[in-house]
Amino acid sequence: MTTMCRVLGVQRTGFYAWLAAPLSDRAKEDRRLTGLVKQAWLESGTVYGYRKVTGDLRDLGETCGKHRIYRLMQAEGADLSRVDVRRDELLGAAAVRAIVGSVE
Repeated sequence: MTTMCRVLGVQRTGFYAWLAAPLSDRAKEDRRLTGLVKQAWLESGTVYGYRKVTGDLRDLGETCGKHRIYRLMQAEGADLSRVDVRRDELLGAAAVRAIVGSVE
């Protein structure tokens, strides 16, 4: 620990004070929103992307941006690369695989 603090140029007491500090309001809100995001995503059968999850949360009265939901979903390891089901139905599975394959 001493070496890390020396390399980073901080006092050990300052590091331990930072470590013991309570979560910020933003971190608490992120933690609460993450639970709602997980619930909405699982209820969709893990199909919804961040845009639809954002819409679901807004329907519930939450105020949150799509970029924040994207970040929270990404941190939780949600698969955000899914193709919209409607596009899959309209184009056909082969066309969607060709489009997705050309992007990756």
